[in-house]
Amino acid sequence: MTILNKYDYLRFVIIAFLIILVDFFSKKWVLLFLFEIPRQIIITPFFNLTPVWNNGISFGLMSSQPEAVRLVVPILAIFVVMYLVFQLHIQKPLQQIGSAVIAGGAIGNVIDRILYGKVVDFFDFHISGYHWPAFNIADVSICTGVAIWIYVIILSSATIGEK
Repeated sequence: MTILNKYDYLRFVIIAFLIILVDFFSKKWVLLFLFEIPRQIIITPFFNLTPVWNNGISFGLMSSQPEAVRLVVPILAIFVVMYLVFQLHIQKPLQQIGSAVIAGGAIGNVIDRILYGKVVDFFDFHISGYHWPAFNIADVSICTGVAIWIYVIILSSATIGEK
């Protein structure tokens, strides 16, 4: 457990805000250049920028229930962000950073749901005709934050086992 100070909150807000900004402006760019006149930009033989409207949650999960997702997911995301903020005082510093990264990604996708009713996805990785579901910066942030949390938990478990 760490002693939380105002700088921990400030770091959380700055990290989350930067992710929200990068996510928002990347989506605005692709809306202008990929969605306006639908097109795909081929970057490499395995990676494209492809316009995709996602009615589901991360990576297209639950896209068959768009109304439930549109109403429930933003509320759930806000509760998760609030939980992460209220739990900052018991998180290790690296875990606090992971929480900020998750919060930034969650809020980024909530903004899409408020503005468009669905999420703008555009990163398209594929191999031999098999495509990973399209995703965006917010999705990457959420996954990165979770990976940081897992790392901290595993590292904490390893150090507890050594004692």
